[in-house]
Amino acid sequence: MLGAELEALAADATAGEIGRASKHALPPGTPCKNCDTPLQGAWCHACGQKGEDYHRSIRHLIAEAFEGLTHFDGRFWNTLPRLIIKPGALTRDYLEGKRASQIPPFRLFLVVLLVVFFVGGLGGGSHEEEPAAGAHGEAAAKPDAQVGDVNINIGEPSDIPPEARQKFETKLDQLPLGSYTKEKVKHASQNHEAVMRSMEHWSHRFAILTLPLAALILSGLYAFRRGVYVFDHLIFSMHSLSFQGLLFSAITLLAMLSGAAWWLVLAAPAHLFVHMRGVYGGGKFVTLMRMALLFVASSIAFGFLMLALVIVGVITAH
Repeated sequence: MLGAELEALAADATAGEIGRASKHALPPGTPCKNCDTPLQGAWCHACGQKGEDYHRSIRHLIAEAFEGLTHFDGRFWNTLPRLIIKPGALTRDYLEGKRASQIPPFRLFLVVLLVVFFVGGLGGGSHEEEPAAGAHGEAAAKPDAQVGDVNINIGEPSDIPPEARQKFETKLDQLPLGSYTKEKVKHASQNHEAVMRSMEHWSHRFAILTLPLAALILSGLYAFRRGVYVFDHLIFSMHSLSFQGLLFSAITLLAMLSGAAWWLVLAAPAHLFVHMRGVYGGGKFVTLMRMALLFVASSIAFGFLMLALVIVGVITAH
């Protein structure tokens, strides 16, 4: 089953590549630039090189760069409005085989993911800002961490009193952890910036895991629904998460102008409700119940995902 799904996604991507190549293909009979074999199509049948004319204007090259990421053509203008207004119809069309008129869901998800991280970086502010001063000029209090019954400040390593660090390391040595883990935790406690950089590096990869997790949760919610497969849940998740990512990005940008932009977050559950009913059907009450279960399961899965990200960040910090 999985092999057929992967073949379907690969075939969709290949069809798009063929369409782009044919736009700029050299006339049949033109010698291949690589091996001089007369061309019979968009690719040379002897060496496999594209038979294209690369002498194009900067405007065309920029347009092709956008197209290479999103197929920035009629498919873009067909996909994005329907994703926002008629998500159920968009997903149903893809599942029923009407795919040529829309951006492949996985490509859409990846592009939106890039947008989310880019916009998140804009709205996150600088990590190197000095802490705000209090009423008497002292620095604002920094959060504490606890190991056993020992509280320590997690500011810069130089800010931690030697006796507190000694108590922390003593308690850490008493925990039933391997020597490798203890060394990594000690290293992380002294190199917070390295841990944050490592987590940021891995966060892009962990974000991809939201797709199989969402599909797995939906598989449980619709376990007894006939004619619905894991592939259907995966396509639904790609479309749904793409919209949520676009909504988050829009809210983050608009919030820089007005705090009222956060009211747009109410569009997230409303869109999910419309999307689920459009794809899976079912009554309003049943859909709301499944949405509630989806929220709970997603929150738990997200918590474990974040815990795993922290662990990986600590282990891989240098």
